[in-house]
Amino acid sequence: MPVDPHIAALLTMLAETGLPPMHEGTAEAARTQYLVMSAARSPDLVVPVAAVEDTTVPGAEGDLRARVYRPEGEGPFPTVAFFHGGGWVIGDLDTHDRSVREICRGSRAVVVAVDYRLAPEHPFPAAADDAVAAARWIAAHRDELGGDDRLAVAGDSAGGNLAAVVAQQLTAEGTPLTAQLLVYPAVDALGDYPSRTENARGYFLEQPTMDWFYGHYAGAWDDAKDPRLSPLHAADLSGLPPAVVVTAEYDPLRDEGEAYGEALRAAGVQARVRRYDGLIHGFFAMGAVSPAAQAAVDETCAAFGELLHR
Repeated sequence: MPVDPHIAALLTMLAETGLPPMHEGTAEAARTQYLVMSAARSPDLVVPVAAVEDTTVPGAEGDLRARVYRPEGEGPFPTVAFFHGGGWVIGDLDTHDRSVREICRGSRAVVVAVDYRLAPEHPFPAAADDAVAAARWIAAHRDELGGDDRLAVAGDSAGGNLAAVVAQQLTAEGTPLTAQLLVYPAVDALGDYPSRTENARGYFLEQPTMDWFYGHYAGAWDDAKDPRLSPLHAADLSGLPPAVVVTAEYDPLRDEGEAYGEALRAAGVQARVRRYDGLIHGFFAMGAVSPAAQAAVDETCAAFGELLHR
């Protein structure tokens, strides 16, 4: 189907800003640009939750900024470790504030958003190591965070990659997880998929920018199939927690996300894989400007909540 008209208008607006492509500038400039774009796609309409608190959590090599979101109602609640997208190079707690609020409210969970180290200052596997270390700490401190024995992971794009990596690592270590939410996850670093060609340009996330992200994060790494970088290539996916895997029709990452969902199913893992037609990469933060995106977000959070609360 055609691109959702509200998102098409947003794409036009972003194009008319005259901002250069991210891959033509520095990482620092791209971070500033992404923050500006995040404000454009998510106007000042705050998704209400009961409480938000800034804090820190331990990473692999020091403390990391984090933000704890608590839902309305009587707890205890499930606890979710959330990792933001941005190609492991851009993004932070503020660019993904709306997305985390949506998960907190829509899934009825305490969500701990983790601001892991970014490339190129901290290349692979820094982000993955931070995500695993933070998730281990969250797992050990759920009661202090207002949670119970239910623990899950979530993330979008590069954050979906990190959530998948964390799910694999914690499961291997014997830490039980209740669920995982993977929103258009990047799970196969150098995979060859039709969606990467079909949606290479014009839909917010473009292939040259993806290449730029990968080059900064793991361009010097020899093994593109390292499961900490490409979780689709893990030797064994059995025993992982039930998953909600979300993709968008006009997204370069569409096919690999769906391939991961199918690989989970083949390994005996319950996986709800849903493609949202007419939507693009990043739609999870576009509900303020697109009713179709908001409907997809609401449905996704409800599905994740069903896994958390069953």
